[in-house]
Amino acid sequence: MLPYILSLGAGLAVGVAYGLIGVKSPAPPIIALVGLLGILAGEMAVSYWRGHPAVLSSLLHRKSFAVEREASRRPPA
Repeated sequence: MLPYILSLGAGLAVGVAYGLIGVKSPAPPIIALVGLLGILAGEMAVSYWRGHPAVLSSLLHRKSFAVEREASRRPPA
């Protein structure tokens, strides 16, 4: 998390410097940055759902058999 905070801080510092000296930033338009944010959010969501299948099944209103599979592997009591 620290590298992200440092990167944001460096970007803000450069942005302030550009603003003070009146230089136009070579950054892409804001719509492109919003699209990149959407891509990152989508990747993170898929990564999370792969690790938590019960969350995805509850979002899709489907039954999760994860608990029943674990119960079927145990020897009968």
